Amino acid sequence: MKYSVVVVDDHTLLSQAIEGMVNTFDKFKVLYTCKNGKEVSDKFLGSPKNIPDIVLMDVNMPVMNGIETTHWIVENYPNVHVMALSVEDADGTILKMLKAGAVGYLLKDTQKGVLEKALLELMENGFYHTKEVTNLLLDSVSGKNGRSTVSFKENELKFMRLACSELTYKEIAEKMFLSPKTIDGYRDSLFTKLDVRNRVGLVMYAIKNKLYTP
Repeated sequence: MKYSVVVVDDHTLLSQAIEGMVNTFDKFKVLYTCKNGKEVSDKFLGSPKNIPDIVLMDVNMPVMNGIETTHWIVENYPNVHVMALSVEDADGTILKMLKAGAVGYLLKDTQKGVLEKALLELMENGFYHTKEVTNLLLDSVSGKNGRSTVSFKENELKFMRLACSELTYKEIAEKMFLSPKTIDGYRDSLFTKLDVRNRVGLVMYAIKNKLYTP
């Protein structure tokens, strides 16, 4: 079984080159390509068969850019993993993509082997971040004097620490002797309280504020 990938880039030749590269990977196959976010939304809404496992997303595009598109995908199709693939290396742009919900960020000059490794880790762990992006995320998490100023319930803290492990949400529910629905409630509450959009943001917050030690 191969994981499906959609490439979103307004440069046709580059998009075709990325498609050709991904199609050489053993576990991945490109489903189709799009030139902007509007084309992505049209495809997604057109048929369930058009929903991929991963979207490789450019940032600067006409009509509907990568940040807007990532936000739309995360809101409407939370099981789809968005990996940014861009020439943009400005910290602000990277953070905007990650805050929109992207679970990875790579530059377009990335080597073929690194891209394949990133896609594999993305499917295995739910995210992929280079050391530079990880440090950027940690530095971006706010908190007075580096400490959390947010108050948490005991079960929220327990859930947050378990979320920093490799356990799935279902396994966390079993470990806490709670229903998956209750666990979803803790997750959504923390996402709102901490202004993060995914599990990666939650983990980074916990590490930055010393609520979890790897």
